[in-house]
Amino acid sequence: MAANTDRAAEETASPPAEEASAVETARTQLNRAAERLDVDPNVVERLRHPHAVHEVRMPVERDDGTLEVFVGYRAQHDSVRGPYKGGIRFHPGVTRDECVGLSMWMTWKCAVMDLPFGGAKGGVVVNPKDLSEGETERLTRRFAQELRDVVGPHTDIPAPDMGTDAQTMSWFMDAYSMQEGETVPGVVTGKPPVVGGSHGRDGAPGRSVAIVAREAAAHHGIDLSGATVAVQGFGSVGANAARLLDDWGATVVAVSDVNGAVYDPDGLDTHAVPTHEEEPEAVMTHEAPETLSNEAVLELDVDILVPAAVGNVLTADNADRVRADVVVEGANGPTTAAADEMLDDRGVPVIPDILANAGGVTVSYFEWLQDINRRAWPLERVHAELEEEMLAAWDAVRAEFDDGARTWRDAAYAVALRRVAAAHDARGVWP
Repeated sequence: MAANTDRAAEETASPPAEEASAVETARTQLNRAAERLDVDPNVVERLRHPHAVHEVRMPVERDDGTLEVFVGYRAQHDSVRGPYKGGIRFHPGVTRDECVGLSMWMTWKCAVMDLPFGGAKGGVVVNPKDLSEGETERLTRRFAQELRDVVGPHTDIPAPDMGTDAQTMSWFMDAYSMQEGETVPGVVTGKPPVVGGSHGRDGAPGRSVAIVAREAAAHHGIDLSGATVAVQGFGSVGANAARLLDDWGATVVAVSDVNGAVYDPDGLDTHAVPTHEEEPEAVMTHEAPETLSNEAVLELDVDILVPAAVGNVLTADNADRVRADVVVEGANGPTTAAADEMLDDRGVPVIPDILANAGGVTVSYFEWLQDINRRAWPLERVHAELEEEMLAAWDAVRAEFDDGARTWRDAAYAVALRRVAAAHDARGVWP
């Protein structure tokens, strides 16, 4: 089936309410950043809309022989700085607007890290838990075929996201390569190293969260050695962040998965708590003095709170009960616009996702370089290069914050928008 391409024929969205969609929230954040900068309003208007949204319908044979049609999307926001880049998620809540909003965030994330990529995001409306391995493979290969004309190593480079993983990317890459008649490892990132993936890619978002949490703690006068940390979500982001902060001397008092949290005020042995990848939904099996709900984790009296599970968990309903000194966003969009305002009014700094969890796209960039050059990097080099890139991004955002940006989010968006706008000014508009 041919993709149906919508060239951004969207109406201007109304101001976001508490339940605002991802695209409404992304546009609000863009407008707020633009107010502080001397940016051409025409460039800002261009950035309010995606370049294209591809929608496909994919018939896939289930194991019982029945046919089911799945809906998939690929939103491509802006490519002025380089090929589109962004994840593919398999999740029942995937929508067109979600993909558009997340693609906008990817544009800012790549720009904040000064990577030569633009933003994209895609997904399939499906609960991956309802699929067998064979069904997942058939769906992935079909999706790769549907997107074949709009993705590529120099066009649009997908990566794993919610509900997808390194194996999914392997299938996607293989399906694309078979149609191209040659192996094209650079069409996706997040693959296993044996087929062109990068060492350290899986743990990169969590590692960057830990690095940024360390720098934020120092900036706000918190001694990381002994600082208390609560982490909502113990998947690849939350677990890697928690374990690194633990290794660096912080006291991680609570971690959670979808079923709830374990809590120990004296500190958990984070390496002993099973991650989602090691044993799905097993956090609550770890022995600890107390158990808590996921909501209660967000309200613990800690130095650093890391919401690393899903979006929209810090809202107007609970922001006034957040007692952390600093919030470091591990998930994409965990804080609603209303909660952001409330936390700012209370003097609680929020370090935004487009900086904190940008280690994933940064190491994806490293993987892409390795694929293009057909040369693998050792893990030590990946970690060293990621540390260098994260510190450079932190310094740029911190300088903007110290120069008068109201919040860390405003500072990060200002850095990103300035770089994207400069690229648009340099390239101009096709007549």
